[in-house]
Order: sequence, then C-alpha cells, then structure tokens
Amino acid sequence: MADNVNADILDFVKATTAAMGLSLEATIEQTAEGLRVNLDGEDGSVLTRRKGEALQALQHLATMAFRHRLDDQQRLVVDCQGFRRDKDAELRQMARFLAGRAKSTGVEQQLGPLNPYERRIVHLAVSEEPGAASHSVGDAFSKVVIISARK
Repeated sequence: MADNVNADILDFVKATTAAMGLSLEATIEQTAEGLRVNLDGEDGSVLTRRKGEALQALQHLATMAFRHRLDDQQRLVVDCQGFRRDKDAELRQMARFLAGRAKSTGVEQQLGPLNPYERRIVHLAVSEEPGAASHSVGDAFSKVVIISARK
C-alpha cells in the first residue's frame, strides 16, 4: 500500500510540475518524519523564487490531495534543489538562537509570521532546548511564535 501511495504522490508532483511547463526530475524518499519529494533540474528556480511561494503552494496541493491516504503522524514535504532543507536548517538555527536569548535575558522573543509547517519546525527546535518554551499567537497563516524562558 505504501509503495502505491508513494508512486501516486510522485506521479501527482510530476504531472503538476509538467502542467506548469517545468522540466524537473522527481524522486521520493522515506525519512524519519515522513515522505520527502525531491525535485531537481534547471527549472527549479521557478519554484524557489519569491521565498519559495510556488514550492509552498505545490507542497500544499500535494498534502491536500493525499492527506487521507497518509498516516496521521506522517508528513509530506516537497523540496526543490535543497531549498526547503536549507530554509528549515536556518529556521532551526534561528529558533535555537532566540531560545538562548530568551533564557539569558528573560525577555520573550518573537519569530514570524510563519506558516504551519514553519511553526512546527520552530516548536520542535525550541522543545529540544532545556529551559525554553514556545507558543503560537495570531490567526491562521499569520501566526507568530513566541519563545520564552521556561519558569
């Protein structure tokens, strides 16, 4: 069953990028967090420009199309030329930095606005920092993450 879902997701992403007129190679891999579709090719810059808005939209479409076929704990990530991987690492680093700052100064730090995927990365990174806590404030896609020292 999993292989069938993987093949269907891969076919969906390939068909969507082809419909966009993009020439990209797509592969899928199983990671600890879920499925990761990796796109590569000379048209990749189309998906990564403007802070990766088109890549985010493609991930949203794929997630909505297959959410009922994936386990509740399984995430689907669509990446292009390592763009999301690099941005995720940058976000984790910023979250750890702000957690350290909140602990040393006692002043809450704010990060955002962030989409749900980005907020999850921040919350997970902060949860790994002893003595730091985080919570989201705001509405839907314009939520910010508040990072504070745990009392």
